Amino acid sequence: MSALFIPPDYFRELRREEVCADPARPLEVELGCGDGTFLAGMAARHPEREFLGIERMLGRVGKTMRKIESGRLVNARVMRLESGYAAGWLLPAAAVARVHLLCPDPWPKKRHTARRLVNQEEFLNGLARILEPGGEFLLKTDDPPYFEDALASLGARREFERLEWPEDAFFYPVTDFESHWLALGKEIHRARWRRMR
Repeated sequence: MSALFIPPDYFRELRREEVCADPARPLEVELGCGDGTFLAGMAARHPEREFLGIERMLGRVGKTMRKIESGRLVNARVMRLESGYAAGWLLPAAAVARVHLLCPDPWPKKRHTARRLVNQEEFLNGLARILEPGGEFLLKTDDPPYFEDALASLGARREFERLEWPEDAFFYPVTDFESHWLALGKEIHRARWRRMR
């Protein structure tokens, strides 16, 4: 199986068996997977789960593919696509156990805040659509305004319930961007939500 996932059709909702090598295993999706550090780390640690990275930048897709291939990770793949479109229209409904959004572009200029995924109604609807009942959305960001927007956007929706996320509650690899911000002394904000039934 190739590390690169190319959908058979970009204009219809995918079926679970098209996305997963083993559809019986839980599926986790990382939106904006960067160089694949987190995705590969999770796939190596959890061979009983499926992992799909979504990344629009070609160079980062290549790096992620190399990590998947060098680790011989048969439970991980990467797809080159815009995260909002993947969540909003392409990924199968009620099929994802966890969605990870880690250090996304904060769009810091005031005039660009509508571009933040967490501020887009289409993305939030898609997130609610793809998460299975009880599925989780996990967010980490170094940007306080982005974090506040996420808390407000998801807090206003009945489909999501905020959960505690203690520091070392479970294995969670540090991404390259997170390492960079931590080295600069920035605080990383994190939040976790569950999709209500």
